Amino acid sequence: MKQEFQHPTPKELGYHFPAEWEPHTATWLSYPHDDSYSWPGTLSGIFDSYNKFIKEISKVETVCINVRNEQLKIKVEQDLIRTGINPEDLQFFIHPTNDAWCRDHGPAFLVNPQAQDPKVIVGWKFNAWGEKYPHDLDEKIPGLIAGVLQIPVFYPGIVMEGGAVDFNGKGTVLTTTSCLLHENRNPELSQDDLEEFLRHYYGIDQVLWLENGINGDDTNGHIDDHTRFFREDSVVTAVEENHSDTNYQPLRLNLQMLKKMRILNGKQLNIAEIPMPKPVWFEGQRLPASYANFYISNRSVIVPIYRCREDDKAMAILEECFPDRKIIGIDSLDIIWGMGSFHCLSQQEPA
Repeated sequence: MKQEFQHPTPKELGYHFPAEWEPHTATWLSYPHDDSYSWPGTLSGIFDSYNKFIKEISKVETVCINVRNEQLKIKVEQDLIRTGINPEDLQFFIHPTNDAWCRDHGPAFLVNPQAQDPKVIVGWKFNAWGEKYPHDLDEKIPGLIAGVLQIPVFYPGIVMEGGAVDFNGKGTVLTTTSCLLHENRNPELSQDDLEEFLRHYYGIDQVLWLENGINGDDTNGHIDDHTRFFREDSVVTAVEENHSDTNYQPLRLNLQMLKKMRILNGKQLNIAEIPMPKPVWFEGQRLPASYANFYISNRSVIVPIYRCREDDKAMAILEECFPDRKIIGIDSLDIIWGMGSFHCLSQQEPA
């Protein structure tokens, strides 16, 4: 049966999802703890880079960390203090999760400064990218966070992931048909139905659709692996220069589609092209390594890098895109074995 939304919706109440570069109160993470799913046999290798990621965010905003129990909280806090992080910049919450991908299972924060509750949460259904992994604990996270922050939470009742959408903060969202229209998400909903849910529960007015994601992405094509807004009218999009690479054609098509798009004010998008890194493989499987999976904190942009010559070129392009922020590259070669990187691991709480 087709899901219907309940009125009033966040949009009807004046809420919207801000752009990631707008001021944050905090960044939310779910600390990795289980090597059954994302990093089987390799989990221990990610913590050097993961903790560096936390350290860089903590320099400019509070880091809120979901942990599975008190024992893990004590260990993680001690480890992070040893890296030089001020414990006053960290907040821990005993919120057990199945996995670490807070962008997708975490809350979507919407704001309306004029409302009695200036901030609310939308808790989408999370089915682990089409029932690929256990997700019973992950799906509870938005409600738990709404409870500790004592803010209202809306439950649309359909599957949606934070990595599947990217916002310009002025009414437009970018997404892909390969992900949102996949039969393993909301098979009862049409593209028009999904646009209505996006409008009402993210508080936007326009949906721009690209087609496919990158090779190796087990989310069926999240937008945050290849195309991201960096200003209201500007995007950075990944391109593959090797004609024989499986990413060449889908990324070329994305670029052609972006050139034809217009935002709400009628303007054509400014497009910055960013290279793909050298292909990364693990046990015969192509991994979704990309520079587009960066995270925008209050004063920095944290970029996954992969120990290849394309790293420097990508960092230089992002420096031009974000002249007011420090561009920080952190090695993601071990983290990407889990099929995602820094943007997938984090969720911003807007101010």
